[in-house]
Amino acid sequence: MGWERSRAAVPRFEWLDSTGSTNDVLREAATGPRAADWPHGAVVVTDDQTHGRGRLGRTWLAPTGKTLAISVLVRPSSLPGAPLPVDAYGWLPLIAGAAMTEAVRGAVAAASAAQDDEDDGTGVVDVRLKWPNDVLVSGYKVCGILSELVSVDAVVVGAGLNLTLDEHDLPTLTSTSLLLATGVRPDGDAVLSDYLERLLALVADLVAAGGDAVASGVHERVSALCGTLGQDVRVELPGGAGFTGTAERIDADGRLVVRDDENGEAQAVAAGDVTHLRY
Repeated sequence: MGWERSRAAVPRFEWLDSTGSTNDVLREAATGPRAADWPHGAVVVTDDQTHGRGRLGRTWLAPTGKTLAISVLVRPSSLPGAPLPVDAYGWLPLIAGAAMTEAVRGAVAAASAAQDDEDDGTGVVDVRLKWPNDVLVSGYKVCGILSELVSVDAVVVGAGLNLTLDEHDLPTLTSTSLLLATGVRPDGDAVLSDYLERLLALVADLVAAGGDAVASGVHERVSALCGTLGQDVRVELPGGAGFTGTAERIDADGRLVVRDDENGEAQAVAAGDVTHLRY
């Protein structure tokens, strides 16, 4: 695959046959002596990542050729409306999650069209964003995202997308792939280019609005995609504390507002592990 559509979507596209971590490769390039050669929107991709990382220090492993590891360099200072306020950087993982959710929805729709399905209301494939940045297909994880601040004005947004894993390849019982979810082999270039275009457009919208997620429309778009809202959830906070409650909304800073079951108070969660207690 030549990845023509994806190459056309970004200023620099590097395909690696194999690597330990695309995030590590892009971080080193973006902060090294030739950092100027890596502009906003530069991308490193592989289908063979051997030492991937997830959120909260988890490892991320997958069989060769069946997933995509995608890292995108975001340099807000190069965009109209810069600089991006520091407190707005928390929206970047949510933006990436929203962009991937929409790209996966597009892949699901394409698979349905390829099968010439008649929609009878059964077997509907529901694609949602799980706060802050996992993508779920009918409740099962198809993509996870890890964003890393690598310099004063550079963020590497890494995503791991399950393309063609079968039931024997899945890393957890709550994982899936586009192939398993739809029964059709996905067009990797189509879903990747869609993700890249949406991600960079949303980042540009946020920066142009001076980091105001509400004014830019980013808040509304992310909230509409977020399947966590309205769910009963358990929040595991850094340090080991936790509570259960109902996820009510995403606030203007991108935090998840959860109403505590025990005391009835609304708590804004900026960091932590959120588990859906039901789907």
